Order: sequence, then structure tokens, then C-alpha cells
Amino acid sequence: MPAMNVSTLAPVEAEPLAILVAPHPSLKRRTLPVRGDQFAEVRALVPRMFEAMYRAPGIGLAAPQVGSALRFAVVDLMPDDKRAPIVLVNPEVVAVSEELSTREEGCLSLPGMYADVTRSARVTVRYQDENGVRHELEADGLLAACLQHELDHLDGVLFVDHLSVLKRNMIMRRLAKEQRKDKK
Repeated sequence: MPAMNVSTLAPVEAEPLAILVAPHPSLKRRTLPVRGDQFAEVRALVPRMFEAMYRAPGIGLAAPQVGSALRFAVVDLMPDDKRAPIVLVNPEVVAVSEELSTREEGCLSLPGMYADVTRSARVTVRYQDENGVRHELEADGLLAACLQHELDHLDGVLFVDHLSVLKRNMIMRRLAKEQRKDKK
């Protein structure tokens, strides 16, 4: 799995990125593919996205979660407590296993909310890195779930959209209540 060298990340001097919270409309929009001249914009956002993700803390963050309409995400499971960042530009799932796996998921855009989500146990994703170089990544376990979760974001899908209407509504009401309480 190609990992981005964290030491090559530009120093983050801009204001920290805010992570949007559901039901923000940007979280429900499909993203647009990154084209050649937009890779500079991606490279500028990537260090700030990693900073926001690590600060949250989280293991994945998709561009719509910070208000960008471009199709890319960042992921870092921090194996052995060491950073191993991955930048996924224009990712697409090219294969999934028939075997399913259920695990508890949360989301930086639904802070404090968790639910069991069933997804493919294994997945293969084709993507470009922040420089446009093509890669393919086969994943299982937590990485497979994380990749599917972040790619869902790029299509305007939240993890609660995989739940029953009843469970989704309960979580969204609880989130709204927490947000109101935080504003007081």
C-alpha cells in the first residue's frame, strides 16, 4: 500500500479546516472527478485535511467533509501508532468480496454517533495519488471498511444511510439534540 511520506507535507500555515457536521448539504452531494489542473488544489488541501483528521481524531476524511466538491479522500489507520497516510484521488471500487463484515462505524461528520454497518469484507480500490500516479489497493478488515466509508462520502452517502430508517432517524435526532446542547 503506497503511503505518503508525511515529511513531504507542506507546513500547515492556513486556518485549520472545519469538519462539516450533518445535515450540512455538502455532505449529501456527489463529488466531481479531479482533473489535471486541479491536482495543485488537492495537494494544497491534503496536509490541512490530515491535520484536521488527526486533530479530530479520526482515521479517514473525505473532501466533502471539509466543503470541497472534488473527488478525493485521505486515510491513515496509524498501524503500530505510526503515521501511514494514504491519499485517494478519483478512487473507484473495482472489486468486492461476496463475504460481508459488520463493524461499528462512526464519522467525524456525525460526532459521537456510532452504529453497526455491514459492508463487503474485502475490497479493491483503484485511485490516483496527489501527484496523479495510479495505484490499486486490496484491503480487508478495518481498512476495507474505512475505504468504503470514505468512498461513500464522495457519493453523498453517510454511514447512517446504510441503516434502517428508524435507526437513522434516531441517530440524526440525537445528533441534532447534541448540537443544540453544544450551542447553549
